[in-house]
Parts: sequence; structure tokens; C-alpha cells
Amino acid sequence: MADDKSTFIDAQADVEGTLKGKDAQILGRFRGEVNVSGRLVLGEGARVDAKVAADAVEVAGEFKGEIKARAVTLAEKARVEGTVDAQLLVVREGAQLNGAVSAGKAKGAPAVGGGVSLG
Repeated sequence: MADDKSTFIDAQADVEGTLKGKDAQILGRFRGEVNVSGRLVLGEGARVDAKVAADAVEVAGEFKGEIKARAVTLAEKARVEGTVDAQLLVVREGAQLNGAVSAGKAKGAPAVGGGVSLG
């Protein structure tokens, strides 16, 4: 069951570097680059300054940098500063987003299910 494993950075951690893998959850501080093929979750206490590439990203904490993903969800307490590039962007009521946003269909893809949802 090695495929079910996910990288976990706990709330007390302070990490700098490159994180690669399938899925990851960051609850502490992280600076650097994240490249995961699956889902990245930034918990409420997370403070991340990074360049991120993932299939899906959920932000509940503080993020500064660049996110490129198929789907990005900003939870109620999310604080994001930087660039967000996503086919699907969901911004929950209370979330803060400052920076450049590119959301919607991918180039050359049909316009089905893409866009921005503000809730």
C-alpha cells in the first residue's frame, strides 16, 4: 500500500527545500518548491512561501508565491498572495486572495466544468 502514503509536515516543522511526491499535507512552515502529482493541503496553521505545482491544492493557511494546479480551493481562513493558475478556482467566503489569477479552461480544452466559484 505504498501508493496510499502522503508526505506530512507537522505544525512545529520549519522546512526549506524541494518537496516531490504524490500527495502532501503541510501544517507548519515551508519555503521552496512543491511538485506533487496528486493533492496538496495547506492547513490552517501553515505558512508557505513557495512555487507549487499539483493536481489539486487546498489552502486554509497563509501562502505566498505561485500555484499551478488543475483545481485550487481557498478555505475561509486562507490568505494567499501571489499568482494562482487553475482550471477550477473555488474561493470560500472569508478567504483573502491578492495577486494575479488565471482561471478557466486549459488552452485547447473544451469549456466544460472550468471557471471560478465564489462561495
